[in-house]
Order: sequence, then structure tokens, then C-alpha cells
Amino acid sequence: MTLLNDRPVLGTGSRLVVEEPDRFRVHRDSMTSAEVLTQEQRKIFDHNWLYVGHESEIANPGDYVRRRVGGRPLFMVRGVKTGQVNVFHNSCTHRGAVVCRKDQGNAKVFQCFYHAWTFDSEGKLSGVPDRDAYAGGLDFEALGLARAARVESYRGFVFACYDPDVVGLVEYLAGAKDYLDLIIDAAPADMEIVNGSQHYGMDANWKLLVENSIDGYHAVSTHDTYFKYLVALGTDLSVGVKGTSRDLGNGHAVLEYEAPWGRPVAKWEPLFGEDARPSVEGLRRDLVERFGEERAHRMADLNRNMLIYPNLIVNDIMALTVRTFVPTAPDKMEISAWEMAPRDEQPDVRQRRLDSFLTFLGPAGFATPDDIEALESCQLGFTSGGVEWNDISRGMGREPLATDEAQMRTFWRRWRDDMDRERGAVR
Repeated sequence: MTLLNDRPVLGTGSRLVVEEPDRFRVHRDSMTSAEVLTQEQRKIFDHNWLYVGHESEIANPGDYVRRRVGGRPLFMVRGVKTGQVNVFHNSCTHRGAVVCRKDQGNAKVFQCFYHAWTFDSEGKLSGVPDRDAYAGGLDFEALGLARAARVESYRGFVFACYDPDVVGLVEYLAGAKDYLDLIIDAAPADMEIVNGSQHYGMDANWKLLVENSIDGYHAVSTHDTYFKYLVALGTDLSVGVKGTSRDLGNGHAVLEYEAPWGRPVAKWEPLFGEDARPSVEGLRRDLVERFGEERAHRMADLNRNMLIYPNLIVNDIMALTVRTFVPTAPDKMEISAWEMAPRDEQPDVRQRRLDSFLTFLGPAGFATPDDIEALESCQLGFTSGGVEWNDISRGMGREPLATDEAQMRTFWRRWRDDMDRERGAVR
């Protein structure tokens, strides 16, 4: 059975997300329907700000990175002449082939391998073989690379939107902006994306990973092996996990909580080793001197799993991870993740950070394989039939706890509203 059969597309969200005073349900067609995915592309990914990359990835003139952003191939390059961050559609204006063919590098020009049309780092068409063959000549200005309709940066985080009429990025980020500030201000120097990335796939709907990334309810049961590993290394888990979730506006949400594991920001744990204790304690003293005890406590001790709607996750936990994902089918997605760290970080601190990034969050670490297994199991379970609705009601009617589902409801309300809204096509 498909809920959308023989029904108009308008109002899709309200039919798939039903909220009552003490019950919140999401229809499983939202996870399995090809028609829903088509509408998500048009109504969500084409009209909201999407994360492209971080300015530190293109620090020098000519540096570039290639990305899939909301299902579209783009590339971000720092202009050689202007130093400006440019985000272009990765498509030659002649016959359409991609012009940026490597994931990252440095180049003054980008040449299409098909017919050798050449573009500079500012997007201008600079070379066409046998240009005299074109009667009346070519309009080189008009045939430059197409820019993303809107591009803005907030403290190094570069976003693009395909809708020229979208609200400004700062307004869109709403309360999420304050949490980015909290993360960035904690660093003694500018933040940078550490060289290297993780790319992998999952046979599950992309919204399952949205839920999972900000879900504190599943940790104890799903990641039991990791917690046993921490205990074996001397971490005291008796204090448990305690915290809350917050609606940050515009579909963004954060799970903020205190947990027993260490944080490379400035929270020591036995896993780091006794020799690391003085340097970690020194980092904490610096935070207190700069920001006072209360803000230093939030920076050093509290973990944050934050969703910036629709598909950017910033995990500020035992490592600081930036992760995006894009659907390729109703039951498939591609995931990319990067580690973020202060520039010129002490080598021993950087090593602990990267070890945490790989040990817990990496595709071969403790947590990510567990999550993949769980989400693919959900996707398989949807095909069984018999049950139409997922229940996301945990914690309704009380102040949200870290193990409640209020943060997921924040996402689904925005998803519902976007899917109900009739929006025009963008290019």
C-alpha cells in the first residue's frame, strides 16, 4: 500500500506526519516512496541552504574541492585573482560534461576533457578550440560557469542554495549559529578541516540517519561494545548521560548532554593517558580565563549532536565531526564526513582527536557499523508491511531529556511544512 497513490502531491507532509497532543507519528511511506524522494528534491534540497564545505579546505588561491550538494555536482574554488570563495555547478556550458574531475587539488583553470573548453578559477570562459568556427563569435561572458544561485559563509562554513530568493544564511541558521559560535570560540586558533575524509554508503533512507544522528535513546543498547571498551580502559560510566534537546528554529535541533567520555577540547579521561593530563588541564584553564567558568564548562564538558536542516550534522563529542549525506534512492544514501580541529593544534592533542574520530565515528569504528546495521534493519523492516506508522512520541508532555525524541520532532515538523508548501522549480 502506498499512501500517495492517486492523491495530489500538495499536502504530502501533513498526510505523512501526524501530530496529536500526546502522540507523534510518521508514515513509513516517507522512507520508501520514490515519489516522496522526488518531492524532497524539489521542495527541500532545492530551496534550503546546504553545506558545501569549509573555507580552510581551499586556503590558497586555486585550491578546490568537488562535492555532491543536495544531489547536484558542484565544486568550490578560491579564485586566483580575487581570493573569493566561488561555488559553481560542475557542468561545462558547451555540452554538459563535468569540468572539475578530481575531488580536490589546486588549479588555475578547469578544462573540459570532452571538447577542451577552458574556464578560469573565477568561472570565466577563457579558451575554446577553433573559436573561428562559430559564426558571429562566442559570448565568452555569457558562457562562463554557472554559479550556485546563493552562496554565503558563516565563520568558515560555506553554504549554497539553489533558490535565489532564500532568506539570508544567518537568519536561516537561527539558534544553530550560537552553537557554531560555541564550537569555534573554544579553539585557541582558527578551525580547519583536517586533511582526509570518510565516504561510504548505506542502504537506508536519508531521514533515518537524520534521526539517528541526534538520537540519545539508542546509545546504550546499540553501542554496548563501545561502552564496554571504555570501561576496560578505565572510563567511569557510572555517572551516566544527562542532558536535554533544543529546538533551534527552521528545523535545526541539538542534543546537548554531559557524558563520561573525554573530549579533546579540554576534558581529560584515562583513555588519553596520564602524560596527557597536564596539557588537557592547561587547555581548560585557558578556556576559563577567556570565557569564565560557565561557558568554559559548556565548551569543555558538554557534548553536542547538532542537526542543521536538512542534512548537515555537527557532532561535537569525543571528536568534532562534520557530516553530510545525500539520498540516491528511497533506500540508499551517500555519506561524507570530515574531522575539524584547531589550526596548529598540539600534535598529541591532534592524535587523540583523530583516534577518537576513527575509533568511534569512522566507518570501521565502534559506532558507525552499529548504526548502519540498525538503520538498514529498519529499512528492511519497512518492506515487511503490516505496520504503517513509526512512533516518535517519546518525551511528549515533559521537558525533553537527552533520551527523548523532541529533537526528531523538530526535524519532522519542518519536513512536513516544506513538503506541504508548493514551490516552483529552480535551476
